[in-house]
Amino acid sequence: MRQHSRQLAQLEREDPHLAPGASEEAAVGRRVFTEGRGPVLTDLDGNQYLDFASGTLTQSLGHTHPEVVAALTAQAGRLWNVHDTATPDRARLLDTLARALPDHLDTYALFSTGAEVVEAALRVVQATAAPGRNRIGALRHGFHGKTMGARMLVHWDIGHQSFAGNSVLGYAPYCYRCPLGLERSSCGLRCASLVRRHIADKPSTAALVFEPVLGAAGVIVPPPGYWEQIGDACRENGVLLVADEVLTGGGRTGAFLASERVGVEPDLAALSKGMANGFPFAVLAGRRALLHDPAAATPGAYASTYASNPLGIAAARATLEVIERDHLIEQVRTLGELLQERLLGLHDRFENLGDVRGLGLLWGLEFVTDRASRTPAPALARAVYSAALDLGLRVALGGHVLRLAPPFTVDEALLDDGVGLLAKAIEQAVAA
Repeated sequence: MRQHSRQLAQLEREDPHLAPGASEEAAVGRRVFTEGRGPVLTDLDGNQYLDFASGTLTQSLGHTHPEVVAALTAQAGRLWNVHDTATPDRARLLDTLARALPDHLDTYALFSTGAEVVEAALRVVQATAAPGRNRIGALRHGFHGKTMGARMLVHWDIGHQSFAGNSVLGYAPYCYRCPLGLERSSCGLRCASLVRRHIADKPSTAALVFEPVLGAAGVIVPPPGYWEQIGDACRENGVLLVADEVLTGGGRTGAFLASERVGVEPDLAALSKGMANGFPFAVLAGRRALLHDPAAATPGAYASTYASNPLGIAAARATLEVIERDHLIEQVRTLGELLQERLLGLHDRFENLGDVRGLGLLWGLEFVTDRASRTPAPALARAVYSAALDLGLRVALGGHVLRLAPPFTVDEALLDDGVGLLAKAIEQAVAA
């Protein structure tokens, strides 16, 4: 039996002072983690866990990777912050980015968080949009951050006020719960054609901001042809394509950008989470003509307090160099195929597992009361999440969906261990 007494004591100590509103997984899990090594976390009571959530989908190389630790430690002893002034590592990082990203995304601005880099992309769109192009498209179920501009993209209301701006929402390719009530075998990608009609074909649209694979919504993977159709229409009509790759950028789906895997060529791409193995870092990659446009490149346009800071640059450089040197993106593809096989086996085995979907090492498991009704089962998902923690497996919880995102450095044996623990957790939760 796992011990939790020291963790509970610390959580009780925090409760009088800590604001509520933590993530669902933190609120349900009630753990206090003290150490991470590779794919393994240790809590305050000494219990260990396979971390198949990779922090918050951030630890591409696992926890405390020695080369990232060494880079951060060396930099911490030299220099922390000189605003956005050049430092020796920055040129090396930019060269690494240029090798990893598609050739047309050849210019970069450095930031610290996902929401910050999405806001920077919106500023570029606003600055460069032609007169009359005052609308921005986005997708239902999308998530782009919690700052005002990012929230307004998807009409995310807070409290009693709606600050929805000039965004127009299109249909996400959520085939398991098609918003149009159609079947994939005969739908003709109606969702994509409606995005074209309502967003891409409108002369008032400046840009479409999108996740190539919708992460927070439960790993919604587009069917073939969805992004090709929308991307072509946007290109024909002068609508900028802004890929939110905060979660997927850096190799998570088996390509450096998920856009590459789903067949769309963005004009701007926002990357963050896994780029520096969990250390705060973000990059806006774009076409030179856009980021050098005088309207978008006024003094201070790409500067902020922690943007381009030496510590973030050191962590990102080390992370990306390991990914490149060790061919980890190719490994993600191979491991992803193995993980897909194992997870589809769970789908065949458990009636309450309504859908399994993903790419590379990013997978969503959608829990339902029964497959006929497809009624979401968030209580069951929480029970599976809790049972998995008790068995020694950490995944990511969100509503009735569990997300799996193991580090790129796991092997087949660890994947099998993790899926085995997940199967036991589902068994326990279903039987309860």
